[in-house]
Amino acid sequence: MIEALLVLAGVVVGALMVAFLLRRRFLLQGLGAVTMWLRTEGSPRWSVGVAWYGGDTLLWYRALSLAVRPQRRLARADLKVEGRRDVTPEDVALPSDVVVLTCRTADGRQALAMEPSTLTGFLSWVESAPGVR
Repeated sequence: MIEALLVLAGVVVGALMVAFLLRRRFLLQGLGAVTMWLRTEGSPRWSVGVAWYGGDTLLWYRALSLAVRPQRRLARADLKVEGRRDVTPEDVALPSDVVVLTCRTADGRQALAMEPSTLTGFLSWVESAPGVR
């Protein structure tokens, strides 16, 4: 009986790992999909995720999740980049080679961190937003 439960637990853990890896692969296959870290105002913690930006919305999915819906939706028209900086010692969770952007959104200030190779495309996408009438 115990052996059957251990086998069942192993199968469940294996299935969860496969689902997690397939979800991440699916998220990273889309056009405009990049790895991006996000920190909301007032939070000391960075969260790693996959962001899709295209059209007029940035969709951010937490990397360590099985959720199929994005955890954040940022409208391009409401996204204003206020500053840019390198990683500081307080940003323990971030790789040393990423760039941190401070942004103002409809939900308040948020910090986005991304690799320098991603930064140019992301800033072009933000700046190409149609003007507000």
